[in-house]
Amino acid sequence: MDFSKLQEMMGQAQHMQAQMEEKLATTTADATSGGGLVTARVNGRKELLRLKLDPNVLTAASGDIEMLEDLITAAINEAGRKADAQIQSETQGMLGGMDLGKLLG
Repeated sequence: MDFSKLQEMMGQAQHMQAQMEEKLATTTADATSGGGLVTARVNGRKELLRLKLDPNVLTAASGDIEMLEDLITAAINEAGRKADAQIQSETQGMLGGMDLGKLLG
């Protein structure tokens, strides 16, 4: 077994991991729900960075907390899906076409 090649491969894997961590931290995606009443921004790690509520959402929800919760949830989930798609698209060449869906999900 050639340990120098193994060590080189390990170094490349660590470099790729660092690149992925950077990509996850810097990628952002926005999504809206309720016709733009709720806007969410997440990063590639699916951390919520920003949640914006249009003042009209209070009128639209008219005291229906469940509806507001659903709009917020929908915006956050859609932003997460967009971030996943963006990362997968941008990193396919780097990873040789591996399916990131399994890694990101």
